[in-house]
Amino acid sequence: MHRHPAEEVCAAGLELYTRALRDGRVRQAEGDLVPCVLDRGLLRPILESPGWLRPVAPAVMLPRLLGAIEEQVAEHRRHETWLAEAFQPLLTMGVRRDLADISLVQGKERINETIGDTMRRATAELLVIQPGGKRPHSALGKALAREQDMLARGCRMRTLYQHTTRHDPAVLAHYELLKGDVEVRTLDEVPERLIVIDRTVAFVPANPDRSLAVEVRHQPLVTYLATTFDRLWHLATPMYPEAVQQPTLNGITPRQRAIARLLVEGHTDAVIADRLGMNVRTARVHIAKLAATLGSESRAQLGYLIAESGILRQEGDGR
Repeated sequence: MHRHPAEEVCAAGLELYTRALRDGRVRQAEGDLVPCVLDRGLLRPILESPGWLRPVAPAVMLPRLLGAIEEQVAEHRRHETWLAEAFQPLLTMGVRRDLADISLVQGKERINETIGDTMRRATAELLVIQPGGKRPHSALGKALAREQDMLARGCRMRTLYQHTTRHDPAVLAHYELLKGDVEVRTLDEVPERLIVIDRTVAFVPANPDRSLAVEVRHQPLVTYLATTFDRLWHLATPMYPEAVQQPTLNGITPRQRAIARLLVEGHTDAVIADRLGMNVRTARVHIAKLAATLGSESRAQLGYLIAESGILRQEGDGR
């Protein structure tokens, strides 16, 4: 049973009221399933027939319903006037510039609305860092329209993912649907999510589940974030529109080299998986393959063999 606002009469309620007018009455149990007809007084109990409801004449009900709506409108107008009068003296009060330039946005729906509004006003570019490997299809679908709208206005779009995203056909298909100046690159690791629009406003998460976001309009901070993106972009491997395959060195894949680096730093399987945007099972499969390639029989020996193999030096100096 869904109880909607009292001034509304739903389609099911109107249908029951129509049937009551035609038949002269309906059962109380039916009215209980659509409470709006009882809340608004369209149906009344029949005193001499318990369990039955009788309709009130439409000529009586229509003025009552319209009057209730008019009262609601009048109430909203009174509240509008009150708000305008209450805020008028506040409009001239100064606001600390640092507070205006950095604000907190709460709720995922509100965050998406705020980002979407800012994107609709964009004139130049969108820079995005998306950690965590694969993106849900629902998230990709919601982003498509507003991204295409930006591109159609002549903006460009640059997105950084982790290397694990290269194996997600849905992400590639998403960018193939976009028409315009779009590029995607990947890294082993990226920072937390970042959105920079026109290098004038940035959005970053404020808590782990991303239900809070910080909106940054403080220009030095936005410039710093955009510059950080640029540095990461130049280090990243192209994925779209033209994919560049990372080279395999001495039988060690790029993903295994990334895992080797984190193993040498002493991280657990869970931390390695989180840092590289994969699940723990996948991380352990790659660790096993790395151990087999290097001929390791234990975790301790694997770290020693990684150091001796030189694969991390090759990763760092490009040889």
